[in-house]
Amino acid sequence: MHLEGEEEIDASKNTVWEALNNPEILKECIAGCSKIEKLNSTEFVLTMTASVGPVKAKFNGKLKLKDLDPPNAYTIDFNGSGGVAGFGKGSAEVKLIEENSKTLLKYTAEASVGGKLAQVGARLIDGVAKKMATDFFAKFKNSVHKKPAPSDENDEKIDGSQTSSLVFWALVVLALILLYSSWA
Repeated sequence: MHLEGEEEIDASKNTVWEALNNPEILKECIAGCSKIEKLNSTEFVLTMTASVGPVKAKFNGKLKLKDLDPPNAYTIDFNGSGGVAGFGKGSAEVKLIEENSKTLLKYTAEASVGGKLAQVGARLIDGVAKKMATDFFAKFKNSVHKKPAPSDENDEKIDGSQTSSLVFWALVVLALILLYSSWA
């Protein structure tokens, strides 16, 4: 299966690249994620619980970064298993493009699944994957930048304590592959 998209992040490319090294922030952005551990500079492991329709399972995954071109691009390989629920594996290319002091994150991923996950209907899988990706990026974008102060006294107050920590951006694609693979 094929997955591609792009997200605009309100931060410079260098800021995104440098700051996206906090697996704990990513763990907070991925629904059901209970563990992300950096094994070395290019390998990570993670554990998450995901469900699609009647299939719910705990997934253990490993990812490896390659073709690193900081702060512009990289490729990520992923494989994960949910026991009897099935498995997912795939790879993705990620590019960061700076435009007007914002960063455009573009990704293209190929993934395959097996087991019970492969038996769930494609329409249900696509809907869940899209919702999870939307939710992930909403949380991620909030972690990337502080919300602007209100321009008027009548505007809603915004919490100024929001974290400006960023997630290791390579893991963004892992999240997408995990989410999509888990439901595809």
